[in-house]
Amino acid sequence: MMRKSGCSSFLNVPSMIPLFLVLLHVSASWAAADSVYATFVHCLSKQTNQPNQVSHILYAQTNASYTSVLRAYIRNSRLNTSSTRKPVIIVTPTQESHVQAAVICSKSIGLQIRTRSGGHDYEGISYISDVPFILLDMFNLRSINIDLKEQTAWVGTGATLGELFYRIWEKSKVHGFPAGACPTVGVGGHFSGGGYGNMLRKYGLSVDHVIDARIVDAKGRILDKASMGEDLFWAIRGGGGASFGVILSYKLNLVPVPKRVTIFRVERTLEEKATDIVYKWQQVATTTDDNLFMRLLLQPVRSKLKKGEMTVRASIITLFLGNAEQLVSLLGKEFPELGLKKENVTETSWIGSVVWWANFDIGTSPDVLLDRNPDSADFLKRKSDYVQKPISKDGLNWLWKKMIMSGKTGLVFNPYGGKMSEIPASATPFPHRAGNLFKIQYSLSWEEEGVVVDKNHTTQIRTLFSYMTPFVSKNPRRAFLNYRDLDIGVNRNDKNSYEEGKVYGVKYFNDNFNRLVKVKTAVDPDNFFRNEQSIPVLPRFHSGVSGRSTSILSSLKLVGASMWTMLFANLLNI
Repeated sequence: MMRKSGCSSFLNVPSMIPLFLVLLHVSASWAAADSVYATFVHCLSKQTNQPNQVSHILYAQTNASYTSVLRAYIRNSRLNTSSTRKPVIIVTPTQESHVQAAVICSKSIGLQIRTRSGGHDYEGISYISDVPFILLDMFNLRSINIDLKEQTAWVGTGATLGELFYRIWEKSKVHGFPAGACPTVGVGGHFSGGGYGNMLRKYGLSVDHVIDARIVDAKGRILDKASMGEDLFWAIRGGGGASFGVILSYKLNLVPVPKRVTIFRVERTLEEKATDIVYKWQQVATTTDDNLFMRLLLQPVRSKLKKGEMTVRASIITLFLGNAEQLVSLLGKEFPELGLKKENVTETSWIGSVVWWANFDIGTSPDVLLDRNPDSADFLKRKSDYVQKPISKDGLNWLWKKMIMSGKTGLVFNPYGGKMSEIPASATPFPHRAGNLFKIQYSLSWEEEGVVVDKNHTTQIRTLFSYMTPFVSKNPRRAFLNYRDLDIGVNRNDKNSYEEGKVYGVKYFNDNFNRLVKVKTAVDPDNFFRNEQSIPVLPRFHSGVSGRSTSILSSLKLVGASMWTMLFANLLNI
């Protein structure tokens, strides 16, 4: 089996502060953390009636396993530095009641909650924060129950897409589910943000097949579709579940897949008429047979034909829900520029295509889908766009020059059309339906660490993003929630929360943003579930006290901090 390229802290203290103040600060911090932990344990034990079990699901910063548990699902090394604020406590629930208790107890002691289901959170807001917080890590809640009679599945939010695909395949060779191509992505975040995959032209998004869910709300209640009501059920299917509560599980409708599907990958460089291929791809990929999905990757590479020069390589990666003969015939008529022949394509099972799309060799055992690949991450930055009019050949030639000039940033074009054009933009919070030709993911990964390296790479991708302005959607310039990008707006969750939330909210949700705000205000008026890009409450419901102030003051009050401790906390900028 071969996998191809794919899918300790330091205290920074101003030098003028005397050493004894630093030591006093450290001692006070440890004492405060210990006191917070003890209070949280007491509360959790009382709420769950399981005092002997609580210690097994909690990790304080002094716990020997704390770092390994925290790092296990961090997929972006940029978000795991010595200066990154770490959770005060990590909670790893094994029962739904543990989640209820964690919400109630976090609220009672004034600490925020961040919920993590898989870690493929490009900006890490599910496991980092600027204020003291508790990390609720859902990886133990990953049960998957397939009911072939109903053709449904209940899936815990801690499950990965790979586990979901594998369990479906175990039960049936003619059922599947439309979701992403990377098997280590967590179900919770993927579905709550929409869930985009290579069957969307046939079946739409993952959330278009979510028929029930279980969620812990801000009051600590477990609600299902019937008890949460139509509005909240609408909101958590594409509006970002972490703004409304902690989603425990989803019920899904499975979809039929053929016993044999067809896959292929074709690559062309500029010297091999890639410009003509990309131009024609824009005409075909969004209008062709709904069973065909053709992803296009664009990457600056060294030319093999012109020594010492850079070029752009275009790669088309395909899933066709049909046989090889049908696919070759279809593209022979619609896309003759590819020159596709039967020997260029491969027939396989649906699960075989899932493994191949995950960047494993054809024939690799589906068992690899169960590998969570813990504690592995690159440094990365991602951004997104939507294209609504084809880019001309002149525009493409200009783009190639900018891509080569910018550096190593790659572009991923994901085609729309088919089912996506049939579902109304208001059916779920995910609004990017009819009228969009394709979605762009800007992708840049690197292995070197350091502030200078980080700045060089993020500048590269932001520069290319700026160059793309003439070709993409406008007013607003749209973005995809699951390609989380803090560049497009950040919410400090203070008195300006609604206005700040609207900046990124309309880009992610367009006209659906205001309905999401109304739902949020109704179900979480105190804005307990909040992050840097959460859905805000309506302005008149905001308390006017910043989340940072509330959280720190509550924590200090909890541990009985003296005025001296608070003074030193301010001096040390904690």
